[in-house]
Amino acid sequence: MKYPKEYLEEIKSRLKVSTVVSKFLAIKKRGKEFVGLSPFKNEKTPSFTINDEKGFYHCFSTGEHGNIFDFLMKTQNLNFGEAVRSLANQAGLQPYRFTKQDEQREKEWNTYTEIHSVYIDRNRKNITSLNTSNKKVLDYLKKRNLDNKTIEEFNLGYVPFDSKSFLDLKNQFEVQSLKNSGLFYLDERKNEYVDRFRGRLIFPIYSLTGKPIAVGGRIIGENKKIAKYINSPETNFFKKGNNLYNLNKARKISNKYDEVYLVEGYMDVIKLYNNQIFNCVANLGTALTNKQIFSLGQFFSEIIICFDGDESGYKAALRAAENSLKFLQPEKQISFLFLPDGEDPDSFVESKGKEQFLKYSVDNKIQIHKFIFNHYLNNSKKSPTELAMIEKKLTTLANSINDTVVKKYVLGFFLDQLSNFLPLKTNFSKNNFKFKKTRSLEITKNIFKETQKFSSIQIKELSLLYIILNNLNFFYHRLDLFEDLFFFSNENKIIFQLVEQSLKNGDYNDIDIDKNFLENINKFATVKHIIKKNDDDHSKISEIFEDIKKDLKTYSLELRIQELESKFAQDFNQNTFDEIRRLKKEQNIN
Repeated sequence: MKYPKEYLEEIKSRLKVSTVVSKFLAIKKRGKEFVGLSPFKNEKTPSFTINDEKGFYHCFSTGEHGNIFDFLMKTQNLNFGEAVRSLANQAGLQPYRFTKQDEQREKEWNTYTEIHSVYIDRNRKNITSLNTSNKKVLDYLKKRNLDNKTIEEFNLGYVPFDSKSFLDLKNQFEVQSLKNSGLFYLDERKNEYVDRFRGRLIFPIYSLTGKPIAVGGRIIGENKKIAKYINSPETNFFKKGNNLYNLNKARKISNKYDEVYLVEGYMDVIKLYNNQIFNCVANLGTALTNKQIFSLGQFFSEIIICFDGDESGYKAALRAAENSLKFLQPEKQISFLFLPDGEDPDSFVESKGKEQFLKYSVDNKIQIHKFIFNHYLNNSKKSPTELAMIEKKLTTLANSINDTVVKKYVLGFFLDQLSNFLPLKTNFSKNNFKFKKTRSLEITKNIFKETQKFSSIQIKELSLLYIILNNLNFFYHRLDLFEDLFFFSNENKIIFQLVEQSLKNGDYNDIDIDKNFLENINKFATVKHIIKKNDDDHSKISEIFEDIKKDLKTYSLELRIQELESKFAQDFNQNTFDEIRRLKKEQNIN
């Protein structure tokens, strides 16, 4: 059986060709396209090009040409079904199952979109034709500076209050199908189906593939008894949290822009679009969802959330920030843009124009983690108890981030910033730090008989211990920096474990450390002068610590590689060889 065209189009609409190809080839952006070495022949000069806007790749050296399905089949030796399943998984779609239920669902989908197409076309004509019933909507469009080109671009329409759409469409579609469309509801008092959007200017909502799936409507005229804006109810084929207004247009030009503006309303999108800001979408009255972020992340590197510059807009932005922080990924960014009080994207771009809007965006956007931190700090009195509550809240938010690398750095940012409010740290070299005067650990005595024989690796270990012991308050809040930390000297490892356990217990002002050991740390730690110069610069301290930790990890990899190479020289085992290759790759990355 054939895959439905709509299913294949949905996969293609969710995945850029460059996204798929980059998993297998090194490619670079050049103008509107991407280029790389051909996967079909050996070459030194790139002849392989990718055009995301048109949805294909082309190899000038071999003449190979195709879409994402063709690429996987030709380069990964997959059949069509395997390529579809692989790409569907990458696109976040469920595997397609060929059942009678699926055939019935596809039939219902075609009917659903056809009803919406007819409905939208019918009501668009209510704007373009002059009559007394549409005078109010024409006056409104003129007041908002929306011309015929805009009406046509967004397929805007008007549903008269006395709309007969249901009766007319009943001659073409079954009543149950019309009911399932969400465009009509049953007036039980009159026992008849009524147009849900009567008396409203309508904004058609499209799927990624450009199929009409829902409608938004704005009441024309003043009526405080009913909502100004409404959307289609959720149906079998329309979920508010899965869709974004205008994404079907914005995705097509995503090769030209790294960022996309996420705004609150239909008119915000339309006004930005009219001012040549095409990379804009709007949510549909819901909090930002995982599916919406995933969809935007497939096409853009940065999401700039720009809600209204009032209290409700700020609260909506905060909800969006806390809900979406968990979805941060490397090379993907979420930022927030707050407009001046009383402004929204619609009014701002209308009065200031495109260039001023873009300049304001560059100058005033704030990254998501900084926005969250600033919110909690600015709304507290910075007392010890409130700071403790903030730390707990921010730590919880950071730990919710799915990507472990991003989690590490966001948590580090939060705790680094909060550490500025901690009491001044103690310094054991200034005799401000308290140590027990107990008998030296037996295992540490021998090493100090020959202190001049320290290896370069031991010196690095002593430098790490120096940094930790001089910044105990800082590392109390940054225990994450101890992850993947290697010590090769048993004596140094034991001291580190002792300090680490004291930090975890929160009892680090009274640690049992040998006095001779402390003296040798002071004597042989090569970083002491740098650390003293950057005494209060926690970001610099973290950077120096990470650099030394990286050196120790590299050394560990070298030892393991040498061990395996000796083993491979004896047994020529394929698994050993594969492990050597893996470690060397990790070594290069590190």
